[in-house]
Amino acid sequence: MTKRWAMIRKWILQAMLLFFVSSLGFVLLYRFVPVPLTPLMLIRSLQSVGSDQFVGIHKDWVPLEEISPSMQRAVLKAEDYRFFEHSGFDYEAIQKAMKYNQTHKRKKGASTISQQTAKNVFLWPQRDWIRKGFEAYFTVLIEFVWPKERILEVYLNVIELGSGVYGVEAAAQKYFKRSAKNLTPHQASLIAAVLPNPRKFRIDRPSIYVMARQRRILNRVAPELPKTEDSSMLDFLDLKFDSEEE
Repeated sequence: MTKRWAMIRKWILQAMLLFFVSSLGFVLLYRFVPVPLTPLMLIRSLQSVGSDQFVGIHKDWVPLEEISPSMQRAVLKAEDYRFFEHSGFDYEAIQKAMKYNQTHKRKKGASTISQQTAKNVFLWPQRDWIRKGFEAYFTVLIEFVWPKERILEVYLNVIELGSGVYGVEAAAQKYFKRSAKNLTPHQASLIAAVLPNPRKFRIDRPSIYVMARQRRILNRVAPELPKTEDSSMLDFLDLKFDSEEE
């Protein structure tokens, strides 16, 4: 019995070590390489097999400098206003959401762009405590390894924006017949307005709720985008002590 438990413990430790090494490896790889596919993309396509309409994968990776500043500001205003201030978790937003959810049936979330990126790139979409635990782990990991600009770049390239549409470049081409670099503030705000539920809300047929949300995003004062490359914690290990300028 003792040998069996020792063997089980050994397997568990080996599995944990393998998971840590592989997850760190993918995070390091994706700091420099475009994310080719995500679990969500594959799940959506597989779920559509045998249905009336197959859902493909339409995406086109572009670097952050090829995405309109209006688009970058729109998602910050809509999803994570303090993105460049926190380290992956917005505790102020979490406290507000907890108070709101105590008195409202419709629950309010407080996931940051970092958390959403961790979930979209590495995990499955269903809500459960196991996934939330892995989400927290990957959030800490990407905040440690990736600069903030890289997190934002990956987020804008993998987010779901319609049936089989992923990333703002694919959305801009599909819905506005232009590149993400040339999106206007109105178009960028409309794209950001559907992010709470891109499967329910539509960019090409915006509901009254989506249009109202678009106006709120447009009218909100935008946070400043950094003018120089931000640093991740990994940069300090490489002795890259670059100062951040506004």
